[in-house]
Amino acid sequence: MTKALKFKDPIPNMPGHLFRRLHQIAVAKFALETEAQKITPVQWASLQATHAKPGLDQSTLARDIALDTSTIAGVIDRLEARGLIERRASAEDRRVRILFLTEAGEALLSEVTPAVFEMQKWLLAPLPKKDQIHFMKSMQKLIERG
Repeated sequence: MTKALKFKDPIPNMPGHLFRRLHQIAVAKFALETEAQKITPVQWASLQATHAKPGLDQSTLARDIALDTSTIAGVIDRLEARGLIERRASAEDRRVRILFLTEAGEALLSEVTPAVFEMQKWLLAPLPKKDQIHFMKSMQKLIERG
């Protein structure tokens, strides 16, 4: 029989737990701010990335917003069903589908984006400006270490 390790309430001090909690807060705030538009953070990121690079393919979109290709397919399906994004066959390779925002997609993105950017400020607002910069750089280092 192995002896159980004893830790004094480690969960609140674990980085993974804190990342998860911060993610929960960010997603809840996003949902609150975009409730009327019924859009998720991943859907917004997909619209934003497609707006920035009209004609990108699904694999590039997945890579650009850090999702796997099977997940992005479902996201695109839902956005297409709502008439926000359009898939077209690539002229170079008919097997590849390239993505474009529809007029409705552009309109929704324009409507929602100011609230999304305000929410980003809200997330960091408890920190002094210097700490906000340090926090963002630290998160980027953690993500980029791969």
